[in-house]
Amino acid sequence: MGQVTIYLDNEIESKMKAAAKTSHLSVSKWIAKIIKDKISTEWPQDVVNLAGSWKTDFPTLEEIRSPQTVDSKREVL
Repeated sequence: MGQVTIYLDNEIESKMKAAAKTSHLSVSKWIAKIIKDKISTEWPQDVVNLAGSWKTDFPTLEEIRSPQTVDSKREVL
């Protein structure tokens, strides 16, 4: 398992420790989780669960592209 050394100012360190404590994780596990989340190439499960959950009343591509009004004549410059 690799180790990384980082240098933080006191304010950032305090906020990091508080965030880790709030998450009930050690600082090391908290940082590892953030890195894992940032480099993940998969969608979060909550997003995957949304697939197919919305109504299909969206307009079709043909409906979007069909002219619904007549364009106004343009002014000659």
